[in-house]
Amino acid sequence: MPRYDYRCRACGSTFELNRPMAEANAPASCPGGHDDTVKLLSTVAVTGTASGSAPRPSGGGGGCCGGGCCG
Repeated sequence: MPRYDYRCRACGSTFELNRPMAEANAPASCPGGHDDTVKLLSTVAVTGTASGSAPRPSGGGGGCCGGGCCG
């Protein structure tokens, strides 16, 4: 289930809620009970390591003729 970050305009606290995507834009009350909240934009960090390396194309690296000039 996705996690959404909110900020309360009344008290300034920032909090998170886990809720279904269908409820992403539904109103949210802060832990202090205030209803004047706004959903914050979240960033997603994807980290990890590859177990192998991707194959690299051979050749000149671009262009219509593998990097050379067609003429």
